[in-house]
Amino acid sequence: MAILSGNIYIDVLAIAVSIFAVIVALFKWQFGYWERRDVYAPKPTIPFGNAKDLLLQRVTIGIDIKNVYDDIKSKRKKFGGYYFLGKPIFIPVDLDLVKVMLTKDFMHFTNHMNTVDEETDPLTGHLFSLKDSKWRNLRSKLTPTFTSGKMKMMFPTLLDCSDNLVTLVDRYIEEKEPIDIKDVAARFTTDIISSCAFGIECNSLKNANCEFRENGRKIFDITTWEGLVRLMTVTVPDLLVYLKIKTFRKDTTDFFMNIVKQTVNYRETNNIIRKDFMHLLIQLRNNVKIQENDVGELKDINRSNNNAPSLTLNELTAQAFVFFVAGFETSSTTTTFCLYELAENPNLQNQAREEINSVLEKHDGKLTYDGTMKLVYLDKCIHETLRKYPPLPIHTRECTETYKVRGTDLIIKKGQSVFIPVMGIQYDPEYYPNPDKFDPERFSEENRAKRHAAAWTPFGDGPRACIGMRFGVMQTKVGLVTLLRNFKFTLHPKTELPLFLDPKSFILAVEGGVWLKAERV
Repeated sequence: MAILSGNIYIDVLAIAVSIFAVIVALFKWQFGYWERRDVYAPKPTIPFGNAKDLLLQRVTIGIDIKNVYDDIKSKRKKFGGYYFLGKPIFIPVDLDLVKVMLTKDFMHFTNHMNTVDEETDPLTGHLFSLKDSKWRNLRSKLTPTFTSGKMKMMFPTLLDCSDNLVTLVDRYIEEKEPIDIKDVAARFTTDIISSCAFGIECNSLKNANCEFRENGRKIFDITTWEGLVRLMTVTVPDLLVYLKIKTFRKDTTDFFMNIVKQTVNYRETNNIIRKDFMHLLIQLRNNVKIQENDVGELKDINRSNNNAPSLTLNELTAQAFVFFVAGFETSSTTTTFCLYELAENPNLQNQAREEINSVLEKHDGKLTYDGTMKLVYLDKCIHETLRKYPPLPIHTRECTETYKVRGTDLIIKKGQSVFIPVMGIQYDPEYYPNPDKFDPERFSEENRAKRHAAAWTPFGDGPRACIGMRFGVMQTKVGLVTLLRNFKFTLHPKTELPLFLDPKSFILAVEGGVWLKAERV
């Protein structure tokens, strides 16, 4: 004990200083990870690494990783490193490398970096987060539920919700109130998804406080702590599992677990058949194989061959949940930003409306599934919106097999984290000159052919590309057609410019909202 001075205050201070010195030394060693591998990384700071602004919630993760992308690109590097606290993350910049990692070399980067804890947090056991063989098996089962035939089957449900959308906007006009367009779009997509995913007509366009809308808000209107937890799900997901920290609130989990259980029991007991996603999930649960080319033909839901359920009730609930969350939030976000840009660019808005009216005229004034496929200019507007405002501004990957980066000696170890900088790439002036400008013609056939395939990946690419992409684009188109054919939109002074992205939100969202004025056309 001779190393102690005998003075308790001096001894405690000495111990504290020693512990601090060890921690600093450990951080410095960890922050040399990329340098020891001859990989450029922006200079980190203790203890944040490169994530100080992100962890202090000054910027959203999309902007943070875009800034790192710009830094790496300015050094003319094909890839670089990033530190989240002490965790090193690989960031590919070269588009050939991005493409090959997502496609040809996919077997090395199979998994998303997401928390999966089906026992403690059952709603995390969904397709987007599942890993390895469990993901692969479920993906193969669910893929046939998102064919064009299935989209046609669900299309009438989308149209049924559009009348209430018009009624709601008319009410805002009558009351001379500004429109929180994100709220309106979210209520529209909530009605669609609750019907298609759960077979329940929640009518949030009529009742803003219905249960589905309230629980949708709870998922995305989050506190500072919940924002940090969501960030941790894609940066240190295993830590959340170890600490038993839940991604979703208990009341939200209980709501979805109960509503699915009641729906499944009712349908199976009464042999209810409905043209929606829930019916397809029940068929899978009962080992009824979904056929790729079924168009509206629905088979009996009774279990075939008396086999055990192919999906547990918790697994079924998780799939319905992620369809609800991804379906209502990403589509409403895209609709919001698209209408914002069209309000700011009235000539483009008029061009989109003229195309809509022209197509509708050829279909007796009715919007049809085939008609939506012919809205070429509107499709360009949606693509450009997704370019400027990708709902998921990064793609995360976990290295699942040790990988040697092509053309280099760099080895990415199994378990290494990877961030694909979607927003950074999609704002790169090398691929999109004057990237802050909203220009739908970037997505003309001619311009798309000139661009690298990995320069636009809001839905991902390769085997883990978004399975619901067709449905998301379809409902976004229906919402935009319904609004633009009936109303002219301009920006309301309540919208704060320039737009500031909410730093707590992983999916792009505007702090303070986007407020529009509408008038009948």
